[in-house]
Amino acid sequence: GYTLEGFPLNDIGSYAVYPQEIVDSENLSSIQVAQGSADLDSPTVSASGGVVNMYLIDPTEKMGGRADFSYGSYNAVRGFARFDTGLMGNSGTRAYFSFSDTHEQMWRGPGDESKLHGEMKVVKEWGKDNRMSLVVVGNQLDNYSQPSVSMASWNKYGIGVPGAIDGSSSGTPANTVYNSVMTGNPKVDQYYYKNRINPFTNIYISAPSHFNLGSHLSLTETPYFWYGYGNGGGAYSENMTKMSYGSQTMSGTINGQSAGNTNVVLYNPSITRTYRPGAVTKLTWTSGINRLMVGYWFEYSYQRQTSPYSALNADGTPVNEYGDGANLILANGQVAQYRDTLTRTIINTPFIGDSISLFHNRLTIDAGLKYSIITRDGRNYLPDTSTGTVINQTYREALPTMAFRYKVDSRNQLFFSVATNYRVPMNSSLYDSGAYYSGSGYSNHAATGLKPEVSISEEFGWRYQGKLINTSLTYFHYNFTNRLFTRTIVDPHNMGDYYTTSINGGGETTNGVDFEIGTRPIYNIRPYFSAEYIDARTDSNLAAQTSGVSAFMPTKGKFAPQTPRYQFGFGLDYDNGGIFGNFSLKYVAKQYSTFMNDEAVPAYVRMNIGVGYRFKSWGLFKSPTIKLNLSNITNNHYLNYASGIETNAQTATAINGQSVKGYAPTYGIASPF
Repeated sequence: GYTLEGFPLNDIGSYAVYPQEIVDSENLSSIQVAQGSADLDSPTVSASGGVVNMYLIDPTEKMGGRADFSYGSYNAVRGFARFDTGLMGNSGTRAYFSFSDTHEQMWRGPGDESKLHGEMKVVKEWGKDNRMSLVVVGNQLDNYSQPSVSMASWNKYGIGVPGAIDGSSSGTPANTVYNSVMTGNPKVDQYYYKNRINPFTNIYISAPSHFNLGSHLSLTETPYFWYGYGNGGGAYSENMTKMSYGSQTMSGTINGQSAGNTNVVLYNPSITRTYRPGAVTKLTWTSGINRLMVGYWFEYSYQRQTSPYSALNADGTPVNEYGDGANLILANGQVAQYRDTLTRTIINTPFIGDSISLFHNRLTIDAGLKYSIITRDGRNYLPDTSTGTVINQTYREALPTMAFRYKVDSRNQLFFSVATNYRVPMNSSLYDSGAYYSGSGYSNHAATGLKPEVSISEEFGWRYQGKLINTSLTYFHYNFTNRLFTRTIVDPHNMGDYYTTSINGGGETTNGVDFEIGTRPIYNIRPYFSAEYIDARTDSNLAAQTSGVSAFMPTKGKFAPQTPRYQFGFGLDYDNGGIFGNFSLKYVAKQYSTFMNDEAVPAYVRMNIGVGYRFKSWGLFKSPTIKLNLSNITNNHYLNYASGIETNAQTATAINGQSVKGYAPTYGIASPF
């Protein structure tokens, strides 16, 4: 889960997070990472593995500002400016307003990316511990999709733009989405980059406030509103005389014109519009050694998701990038849609927590419970679906947590925690969508029977904080049930059509050790080292992606996908007040991309360097700074994650002896130097 100033950032339907939309780093005050479990008052429904909380700086009390400019590889240009009002009279109110503008070329293939981003924070403080704030973040992003790749495509083309269709020698089906030629001819090329645009607008508004009610009682109130509108662009070659409206086949026209009995490339973006108001209310009572917290999180979200077909211009660009114009109208007067759904998500989550300090604050015990009730009230406006028009799904889960911290002395601390978290299935799993085929229905089938992923995390460790060295050693044990994974499904009737969906990946047991050590500055130098070992095992035999008879694969006991067994990090920084610099190295071991462990992301190393100089203040300018950042200094070309996992990549034998054909997992490519 991800939050900013106490309001949620994960998409309410898919839980996706897009870091470039959230915040300008110049305005960040702190980032808190709670691994393994989310806070009791954290407003998230997807944090089965922990939560990241981000906070913005406060406006300064003195009028001023900041500006910076960056230029880099791939013609990356960015400008940022912030103005602080300072205290406005005797009102106790101060504010800042910032704006940034970013443009860059895509580092892989043609196309570019642009972003306009604005932020505002207003703070008013009065009396003792009374504070109100208003945060507004706006983001407009335009870029082009960079396709994922199969291992066969990666081995053949590397970091270059995917080339001709390549059927894999392992027997996995060729996937034209990931391995197609971008010819540049929009009349024949449904994968032309100019019809793969991703325009998106986000607006976040929050008013986190704290009130001292007296008698050791305080109120924290965080109302918020989340708005998003945009799409992931795409295009498909379609025959306008053979379009489907559920089980019916009929013709369609664009602006009253038909293309005849020939295929034509049509723009088919996946559009999402989200309205998401909510609030987190928390009362805290503190008396001596005890602190009691009681609260409630409520949210009502409205998410409309469509995918209309519309026309392209002669140069391959959409007539309307949001798919709102020049739509394909079917013979019955309906707009042709690949998907057409409305999801209302209602969240009710009361929580209570208590913290007590004993033995002169040497022992601290925290305990809490939240009860989450999440209702998906859905409508699928496509005809002849397997679930009908109305879908209603409610998930309930009690989530207890407990933690102990004991100070052995002023430098050594022992800690233990146990917590439960859960993640409900994505809203897309509730609906049929795609093309309709007689006898089998829609190409994308609803999976309404999915269960929430539940995790129980236990951690035990030791921290040492000395005058020179800080270090920690943590053992963790996670147990997942109904593990939710994202799988890419290719339509067997049309290899150019694909979709992603959630699957329950059975149980998973994870054991591991984290270690980190760092120092305070030694002659202005600070070294840092971290390491992690994980043993993560799938506890169930999983069904393979097959047609006809269900086949279970022998996945029990296999290493869990998307999990590196080892990770190492090393950092070194220097700062004498004027000259500063840093070096970082990260090693990540291989990560399996299938439950059968027959394909994996190879291990990789990435190294970065940054150097800079702070000048002395001059007039109005406070410590002007110049900095050079070098990322991936060895220009290592590598895959860094599995974007779509499969049960098996190679042909394998199921438990019942059935031979099961493999499907190619997909991968994301890391950026070069």
